[in-house]
Amino acid sequence: MKGRNMTRWRDPAKDPRQEPKSQLITAEGHARLKGILDHLSRVKRPELSAKVGEAAALGDRSENADYTYNKKELNRVIARIRYLTKRLDELQVVDRLPADTNKVYFGAFVTLEDEQGEELEIRIVGHDETRSDLRWISVDAPLAKALIGKSLDDEATVAAPAGQTTYVITAIQYRTPKPS
Repeated sequence: MKGRNMTRWRDPAKDPRQEPKSQLITAEGHARLKGILDHLSRVKRPELSAKVGEAAALGDRSENADYTYNKKELNRVIARIRYLTKRLDELQVVDRLPADTNKVYFGAFVTLEDEQGEELEIRIVGHDETRSDLRWISVDAPLAKALIGKSLDDEATVAAPAGQTTYVITAIQYRTPKPS
């Protein structure tokens, strides 16, 4: 069975997938994950179970594409439910502002200016709520690590694919978290 269920061995000490994820999450992110879990548990799983049951009742399962597809989809949903249940138990919800709102900490909206004078606004959030379209970056990201603890007008240098980039912090904002 060459290739099936086989993966390439990776040194755990050097594998970036093995790096521990931050256990922090915003109240909004926690509520969103709970909503996804609730939808999967109450809507998606029963719907797929019914489809699998209907397809199984038709007879020969080995040649039944509906059965095969829906069974795989049901297994994927069940795995996602297990992952979310475990992950939600591990997470620590950050539901208050930091003591010093003049410095960059978890949950901050930070406006940066690069060496060419272009502005970039990012938000530092937990690993499970990163969104590139909104420029929400993980607290574990190199840029976030370079910014944590910095104040207004401080410089942060981060390694980028084109070399090192230096940013100047031009604004730091926090929005009052909504309780979950």
